[in-house]
Order: sequence, then structure tokens, then C-alpha cells
Amino acid sequence: MPKTSARLLSLLSLLQARRDWPGALLAERLDVSPRTVRRDVDRLRELGYPVVAMKGPDGGYRLDAGTELPPLLFDDEQAVALAVALRIATTTGAGIEEAAARALHTVRQVLPARLRHRVDTLQVTAVDRPATRPEPQVDGGVLMALGAAVHAREVLRFDYSPMSEQGAVPEQPPPPRRVEPHHLVTWGRRWYLVAWDLERADWRTFRADRIAPRTPTGPRFTPRELPGGSVAAFVTARFRGATAATEDGVGGWPCRGEVILGLPAADVLRHTREGIVEELGPDRCRLVLGSWSWLGLAAAIGRFGADIEVIGPPELAAAFGHLATRYAAAATPPRHP
Repeated sequence: MPKTSARLLSLLSLLQARRDWPGALLAERLDVSPRTVRRDVDRLRELGYPVVAMKGPDGGYRLDAGTELPPLLFDDEQAVALAVALRIATTTGAGIEEAAARALHTVRQVLPARLRHRVDTLQVTAVDRPATRPEPQVDGGVLMALGAAVHAREVLRFDYSPMSEQGAVPEQPPPPRRVEPHHLVTWGRRWYLVAWDLERADWRTFRADRIAPRTPTGPRFTPRELPGGSVAAFVTARFRGATAATEDGVGGWPCRGEVILGLPAADVLRHTREGIVEELGPDRCRLVLGSWSWLGLAAAIGRFGADIEVIGPPELAAAFGHLATRYAAAATPPRHP
């Protein structure tokens, strides 16, 4: 029979692995008597673990939620996953960076040397685009409130403070918003709520750092189908200027064109994240791409530095003509008197 301390750890590990355990099965797995299992359960309770007994013909035990956080037991993979998640959490911009760093320090202290080395090899650096002012932090309580409303599928009311072009908060705050919250997402170290706006009858994305939830929440709702088929496709399309995602992956850009490039498809794929690239031969490929404007689309295609055959539409061909005129003028040496 294993020593009591080792047996307690084995019992705790089993209780954490599944919700309900028949007493006889626990005794069999631990190779002890049911009476020993009962004594070990009592010891775990003395240590603060909320183990409840289940009634029934065979009886059993369950590790329940308690009022205090008892010591936790993790296997090697769980311990490393927890430490990695905490390290990444220090770069999320969710307002929990300091708490995540302290939790990581606590976890690292109790890790065995072999696991501590694995965790220490992961160094995460968050690099953001240059900004004129610091990125706003989101209150952890706000994120929890938004996540709870999404999970419960309850109508959410909140005050929303959109910023003006100069970055100042308007003197007269707008009326509260009423939405059906669907997803809580991150994009560029900012948190957003994807929701159906009940007043505007349309999908909206709201910055979480500008949301002040009101209580209580409203009635439950049946989730609507999100455009694009997935939250990732929808959010990507919205933030790149499209009103909806399409099945071909190009999205609902206001300007979309098709060309043939004198380059291998593999070369084009290495330098474009969006659009469709189709191989037509060893040195030719078809490219479908979208952009904000026709001139912008022509310039984006021109950066490949290859022969271009415009398939359509005519607006794209006209944009190449405008750029050709401008580039020719820029290449002409200026005349000095």
C-alpha cells in the first residue's frame, strides 16, 4: 500500500479527472479498501478540498466547488500549459497583466526544475504599432460581465462612450445601447464585443474599454447566425473595411479585381495574406484581390513587380492608366528655369 501522502495525491488526481467517482471504483484504482478511501476523503476535507459524498446504492464522491481556493494538483503538461498561458496573459492588454505576472511567479516557484526550464525558454514580447497615446486597458470585471452575458445569451444594456476624432469624450453621453451579445474577441491587443444591435437592427463591434455594463441584464434570446460563417471571418472582414465576409475569402471590399500576373503562384502566395491565388503555369497565376479604392488596388497589385494582364473590371484597368500617367510624370526630370 502506498504511503498516506502519496495516496492522497493519487486520490486528488482522480477526483480532478472526472466529476463523479463510485467509492468502490476509487478503492479499486487506489488498491485500498473502501474504508481507507473514506478516511482519505476526510483528510482531503481537512486540507480544504470540498469533497462531497453522493448517495446511492454504491455511494461515491465528487470534488465540488468551495468558498476558498485549496491547493491544486497538476500533471506536467497541465503545469506547463498554465505557466505558458499566464506568460501570454501578461501581453493581452486585458488589465490583468500585473495579476498574471504575480500568478506566473507563484506557479514558477513550485515547478520542478525540469518544468521550470521549459517555461523559462518561452519569452513573449508584445510589439504594437506606434501610437500617439497609450493603449486603453480593459477592466477585468467588465470582461467577466460581457463574457457572462454572452454565455447566458441575455440581452445586454450598457453605456458606450465613442471617442471623437480629436480623442475627446463628448459632453453629452449617448443613450444606453441594447444588444444581443454573441462573442468576446481580441484584435490587435484590444478587446471587442460582437453583438446584434437591437435599435439599429444590424451587427456591430464595440470596444470593451468603452463599455460600462448596466444591470440587470435583459431577457434571454436565440442566437442569430453571424455573417461569414464564423466569428473569425466576420471580425476579419469588418476590420479590413468589408461589410461581410464572402465564401471566396476576399470579403466584401468596395473594390475587387482580377488579374493575371507573370509570376509563379508560390511567389505571390508568400507576399499576400488575402485574396485568391490560382496557378496557371510555371510562371503565371491568377490573382483576385480587394481593396478600399481602385487606385489602392492597382498599387497593391503593382508591388509584385511583374507583367500584369487585367481581367476586370474596367475600373481596375482605368486605375492602372491613372497610375501609369502619374508614375511617368514622376519619372520625368523637372525643368529648371
